[in-house]
Amino acid sequence: QVHLVDSGGGLVQAGGSLRLSCAVSERSISRVAVGWFRQARGEEREFVASITSDDETEFADPVKGRATISRDNAKNTVYLQMNSLKIEDTAVYYCKLWGGFDGGIWNRYDSWGQGTQVTVSS
Repeated sequence: QVHLVDSGGGLVQAGGSLRLSCAVSERSISRVAVGWFRQARGEEREFVASITSDDETEFADPVKGRATISRDNAKNTVYLQMNSLKIEDTAVYYCKLWGGFDGGIWNRYDSWGQGTQVTVSS
């Protein structure tokens, strides 16, 4: 089981920014494909953004234009930068590992981080 550590959440005023991190602990896995999801209180978990091993990105409509996703291969970490935060962005954010290369071979994974709380205040 691959271990993910997601972090970077906190309390921020509306209009502010946060950068969330998703670190993959297994150093043998490279070019990780990661998705970000969020779950607000009383709501179902929803897709936010993703990045593939070839750096293709995708964003959900509510964050499109306000979010970017990037990778630091040296640190085996994926970042989610969120700008112009809204109260509606308040949620626990989770990263999920879809896949990656291990020994030059593509592998599929299904591993989740523990979640990091983002709270946007007025």
